[in-house]
Amino acid sequence: MATNIGMMDSAYFVGRSEILTWINSTLHLNLSKVEEACTGAVQCQLMDAVHPGMVPMHKVNFDAKNEYEMIQNYKVLQDVFNKLKITKHIEVNKLIKGRPLDNLEFMQWMKRYCDCVNGGLINSYNPLERREACKGGKELGKKSAPSQTSSKNSASVTKHTTHNGRKTDATHANTASQSVKAARPSSSGGPTSVYPEAERIMFEQKITELKLSVDSLEKERDFYFAKLRDIEILCQTPEIEKLPVVEAIKRILYAADDDASVVAEAQAMISDHHQQVGQLGALSEETEEKLKADSQKRKSIINVDVDAAASNISSPRQRFSEASDVHCSGSPLVTF
Repeated sequence: MATNIGMMDSAYFVGRSEILTWINSTLHLNLSKVEEACTGAVQCQLMDAVHPGMVPMHKVNFDAKNEYEMIQNYKVLQDVFNKLKITKHIEVNKLIKGRPLDNLEFMQWMKRYCDCVNGGLINSYNPLERREACKGGKELGKKSAPSQTSSKNSASVTKHTTHNGRKTDATHANTASQSVKAARPSSSGGPTSVYPEAERIMFEQKITELKLSVDSLEKERDFYFAKLRDIEILCQTPEIEKLPVVEAIKRILYAADDDASVVAEAQAMISDHHQQVGQLGALSEETEEKLKADSQKRKSIINVDVDAAASNISSPRQRFSEASDVHCSGSPLVTF
């Protein structure tokens, strides 16, 4: 299942137009922007399409315009996720704002999930009938009626107008010429108030792409700002805040400009610290050698003193034998 997929998964590289085509064809809708699905009703019906009967469609509001109404739709969706044991986190606060990038990413995940369930095949599902139980579902069904009926009506209207008299044709021709003149740009090069449909669609696509680009940059900015904030909090820890490496990091973080000299100064701080550590290490080695030499001298002196003292000190038995020898040698031998 696609409950947890990484940001580098192929699902997040599906284009906006493909997502819109998939939604409109699956649910018989006429969405022109991905952010129009920010109410959460579309996601609920998509889950109803792949898991029939799992979603209480009478609680879904397709006419949600306020944030509290949208939140109710996402609560229904979250309940369905809990029943299906789907661990996907729904960022409701971001989705209800109608930001294109957030809604696009969530719909990309929805498409990946629906494709994983039964291979994305939705058999005998009638989205119009299922939406009739929803609030605003009937009105949405009328708006999303097939375009064939509208084309038939337009064809019948054109046939009816061809049977009118010459005067009616003349009036239509005059009004058409006036509308064309109004739509043409003025000779002074000023902007026009009416654009062709193709240009309008092209401009809307460019605006949407720019919004997506801005949202992506803002998201990347927030990501790296959060990382820098974590580093700053770590550098303020009392146990390590006085370390030279930490001081160099804070020097870069709190620099007023982006000059390369700041990085050079931070590197110099670290190199100076390494030099000081090396000098202290050399001094400590010399001190250890001197201490070892002094200890060896003291040991040799103590051994000599111990030997001399041992030679001068005799045991009581030795003293008694020496005294007896002296007494015997000094006194005359007495015989009886």
